[in-house]
Amino acid sequence: MLTIHADQIPADLSPSVATIGFFDGVHLGHQHLIAQVVEEARKDGLDAMVVTFDNHPRQVTSPEFIPQMLTTEDEKLVNLAGTGIDTCALFHFTPQLAALSAREFMQQVLHDRLHVRKLVIGYDNRFGHNRSEGFDDYVRHGKQMGIEVIASTPFAIDGQAVSSSRIRRLLAKGEMTEAARCLGRPYLLVGKVVEGYQLGRRLGFPTANLDMGCEGKLLPAAGVYAVKVRTEGSMEMRHAVMNIGSRPTFGGDETSVEVHIINFEGNLYGHHVVVAVGERLRGEQKFTSSDALAEQMRQDVERAEQLFDIEKTREDEE
Repeated sequence: MLTIHADQIPADLSPSVATIGFFDGVHLGHQHLIAQVVEEARKDGLDAMVVTFDNHPRQVTSPEFIPQMLTTEDEKLVNLAGTGIDTCALFHFTPQLAALSAREFMQQVLHDRLHVRKLVIGYDNRFGHNRSEGFDDYVRHGKQMGIEVIASTPFAIDGQAVSSSRIRRLLAKGEMTEAARCLGRPYLLVGKVVEGYQLGRRLGFPTANLDMGCEGKLLPAAGVYAVKVRTEGSMEMRHAVMNIGSRPTFGGDETSVEVHIINFEGNLYGHHVVVAVGERLRGEQKFTSSDALAEQMRQDVERAEQLFDIEKTREDEE
């Protein structure tokens, strides 16, 4: 996948079939839309292109908006590369772009700069100043400038359209299995291991305290999760248990993310780890003593291992 930025668009860029959107999560709904773009492009002998942004448009139109992202920019680009598109046009959304009408954006950006010949629009997507126009307007504008506009069909699971908003709601409730179904993969967190309070080590369950680095990345609901962890420099996914919460047993008041990698010995300080979040084992709890917490942590690890065994059995049967 070729990634081009707004100030680096080559004059000889090949004509394309394109779609436009923020594509946070690059979930199954997005993948369904992009698959149609790729199909149309291959049929017409054109390149397949996604037009997207490195910042959330609402941060410009509503400065008080604080995004809760499903993917970082790097994660989004990696996932887009896996869809089979040829080019990703990555723009920084600015007040100047926000001021363009749908017709001006189609003419000045899609037609003149990106050489788009066919535009596939998501069933619920609107663009242009104040998002005031809709699909029929895009079709009319397109006819005037030589861009054919096609409507994509929605993608649904169990009768509900898959969307980034739906996935955020699922994560906020800790419903990780359903969120993974909509994403088409487990939800990922990436963090750097930093010094913590050493509370887990004192209880016999040493944990890696993660600095998530990206303030905008959405954390699942507070609680304990069965997860798989890939440490820096390794491709092995190790079994682990993750806690998201404020350590209420010890009077904490700041949210932390801590991972206990089962049967792991080693120093991970300063390393980055990738966490594939699995099933939520329980919500956040306050215990009467550190011994009671240690016993619950032992049960959490045992329950996580049982889930991993069930998952392995299913994979073997498939």
